[in-house]
Amino acid sequence: MKSDWIETALSKSVVRRAIAYAVVVGTILIAINHGDAILQGDLNPTRYLKMGLTVMVPYLVSTFSSVGAILQNRRL
Repeated sequence: MKSDWIETALSKSVVRRAIAYAVVVGTILIAINHGDAILQGDLNPTRYLKMGLTVMVPYLVSTFSSVGAILQNRRL
């Protein structure tokens, strides 16, 4: 079961979909949460880390959702 989850999460279609969502949604979230700092040039390592984590959230949400749906569909 655990290996099925990981194998599915690392499949090309799931990764491609998650990256696409992460780029689109992550960019919007970065603009909302860090846009003022970007425009002011107030960028530092901590802010870059937060921006990276901001992109990871939609990637992980998409991955968990996709894997859950695929595995549930296989069980039907």
